[in-house]
Amino acid sequence: MKSEKIVPGLILVLLGTVFLLDNYHVIDFHWGNIWHLWPIFLIMGGVNLVFANNKAAWATALKIGVVILGFGLLIFGHFENRWFSPLNGNWHFNDKGWYKDDDDNDSDDDDDSKSDSTGIVKVEGSSTYTEPYAATATVAKLNISGGGTEYILKDTTNQLFTATTRERYNRYIYTHTMEGTVPVLNLHMKDKKGHIQWDTDKGNSATIKLNTNPQWDINVKAGATELDFDLAAFKIRNLIINGGAASFHVKLGQPVAETNVEVSTGVSEVEIKVPANAACRITSDSGLSSTEFTGFDKKGDNTYETQGFATAANKIVIHLKGGISDFKVVKY
Repeated sequence: MKSEKIVPGLILVLLGTVFLLDNYHVIDFHWGNIWHLWPIFLIMGGVNLVFANNKAAWATALKIGVVILGFGLLIFGHFENRWFSPLNGNWHFNDKGWYKDDDDNDSDDDDDSKSDSTGIVKVEGSSTYTEPYAATATVAKLNISGGGTEYILKDTTNQLFTATTRERYNRYIYTHTMEGTVPVLNLHMKDKKGHIQWDTDKGNSATIKLNTNPQWDINVKAGATELDFDLAAFKIRNLIINGGAASFHVKLGQPVAETNVEVSTGVSEVEIKVPANAACRITSDSGLSSTEFTGFDKKGDNTYETQGFATAANKIVIHLKGGISDFKVVKY
């Protein structure tokens, strides 16, 4: 490869990587940095032109180093806007001109000292959400979305649903609707650009409790996430998990007529525990992922079953799909 093509090619590769990782919430890229730091691209181009005819190894290393340093500032820097930037913040236009819909203002009735109509109780970066239980709720749905956080679900509650959150960087929003007699609960993290939070122990977390009476459909859509679900006490009808670079630990209880589990990941660690006496089938489309299915018999390409699965009344069906992940299904 000609040395003069290295820098343009490297810039394109790094830009594509940033877009991809941000789309999958592996990083939380602060797009306002481009507005503030755009001269970096002039510096990259200038260095490349100055040393275009220099074939020495040190000149090539210098050009590559400037590009990497520039992208490091773009990705990991955090620069608050001091003037209007269309790349940073939620800007809108009305008859009075441009204005910014700031996530931290009081227009969403979500302040730090009082409750609002969504049931939020704010206490110094924490929130409590509660949904009352009704005996008519024989089936319930829970949708969870948002990365860069930790989700814990282990305990039960007399309410239909409760969640206690710790909000250090981003903020959770809870809403609920009804599909006929089925309550649909949504816990969503509202992204606020500008932070890359890898250490979930010091960042955002949500501790969730559910009622054991309904059959549950749980849908998790998250990026860089740590998930710890002990669902042994609950009736799980469907569990769907979509994640990027994440750690998922799930413990299932006895199945209903059919408990369906679907896990799709990018680069993740996934461990699913199933009862030792439960009938279970695993199908995997694992790409370059590693798999470990102890106690299961291989029935065909990428299909594994426990003994007696075909004749069992209640079953667990697990489908795993991943790029470069570590999948484990173990019995307990």
